[in-house]
Order: sequence, then structure tokens, then C-alpha cells
Amino acid sequence: MREALLRLLSGEVEALGYELIELEVQSHRGGGLLRLYIDRPGSMGPDGITVEDCAAVSRRVSTVMDAADTIKNEYTLEVSSPGFDRPLRTLEHFDRFVGGRVHVESVLPRDGRRRWTGQLMAVEGQNIVLEVDGQRVDLELSAIKTARLVPEFGMRRE
Repeated sequence: MREALLRLLSGEVEALGYELIELEVQSHRGGGLLRLYIDRPGSMGPDGITVEDCAAVSRRVSTVMDAADTIKNEYTLEVSSPGFDRPLRTLEHFDRFVGGRVHVESVLPRDGRRRWTGQLMAVEGQNIVLEVDGQRVDLELSAIKTARLVPEFGMRRE
């Protein structure tokens, strides 16, 4: 469902002049939660999105979701900025923050671990390259479950 919602909503968010950074779907008894993280295209920080921006995206997404009837049960829609610990989902997201510290969790274990925190060194093809404890770690984008900037070092240094 997550991928279908990303396809449905990305263009709608972009039509308003924003980038859909990430989308989370949580189901629970009696309803669910649909959370969108938006930003201005190419933004490097969390300070570009206002409450009015979130409200505009919320109105548009609500209209699209009602028409598509994708989520059958009651749900709450939340729209917010990505914050300091912004999610990283695409190669473009990773490339924008090369040089920053990231926390990455893989779908499956690799060499006995699923979580890495280190410096984002590069994007090479479909892989991201991290330096973790002095060691190079290459992870294919499709193998990544979640990734976020580490707040205290998350901004790219020029």
C-alpha cells in the first residue's frame, strides 16, 4: 500500500511546489495514520516548511484520498516538515546529504547486523557508501528499510 500511495500522492504534492520526502502508513484498531513529510525541492534544512504549507498539502491530499478511496477505514492525515532527523528515501536524498552522518537500517541482516550509523561518503550507482567505525560499507538502495540523518551532524558542509 505504501508504494501505491507514494505513486498516487507524489505528483499531487509536486503540483503544489513541494517534494514528498517520505510517507508512513500505520494501521491500528479503529483506524490508521497516514503521515507525509514534505519539503521544498532541493532544501537542505528543516526550516522551509510552514503550517500554511502543511495545510495546503493536507487539503489537496484529502481530496485525492477521498476520490481514490485507497484507505478503506478511518484514518488521520498528518503533514509535516521532515525535521532535523529527516528521512532519506531516494538516491537524490542521499546525494544531497553526502558528508553528513546517517543512521541506516537494512531489510535483511548483513554480516550479522541490520543497523549502521556513520558518515555518508558517496552515492555510487544504486548504492550508498558509508564509513562506519573506519570501515567502508556499501548498501544497495533496495536493501535499505529506513534511513535518517543524525541531527547533530546531518547538514552537508560546503
